[in-house]
Amino acid sequence: MTRRMLALLFAFTAGAIVGHVAIPSVRAQAQAHKSMFMTRLYTGPDNQTHAEEVEVKFGNPGEAFKLMQVTGAELRRGAAGTVSDWHRGPRRQYVITLSGRGEVEVAGGKKISLEPGHIDLVEDTTGKGHITRSTGTEDRVTLTLPLADQSGK
Repeated sequence: MTRRMLALLFAFTAGAIVGHVAIPSVRAQAQAHKSMFMTRLYTGPDNQTHAEEVEVKFGNPGEAFKLMQVTGAELRRGAAGTVSDWHRGPRRQYVITLSGRGEVEVAGGKKISLEPGHIDLVEDTTGKGHITRSTGTEDRVTLTLPLADQSGK
């Protein structure tokens, strides 16, 4: 695991211990004008999983974007080439790709590329679900953060 991955893990788990998770600060000049997004997977009225991009809006440099409260943290390693056929999220959770590559397929064949740093907000706990693939030649390592509020309200 690289130093950056360990730093991200520490920042997220330390935040989880005190009940809040904040995205680690990054040099202001490097992030000043770059937009950041997370992908929200949700079940639509058609009982299919859909994806929308949600902008992570930072205020002034040094300010944190507060994520929803989480109950813990898990590191997962998925072997390269692994496919999890149609499945629903086991619970509402964030899934953050730390290393490796993957993709999620939702309704209509839409595919979302998952690269290091990509944040998914998984809320499709009902319906048909989605397909998850580990792509590329290296294992995909993710940080999973289950949400404290499982109601989705």
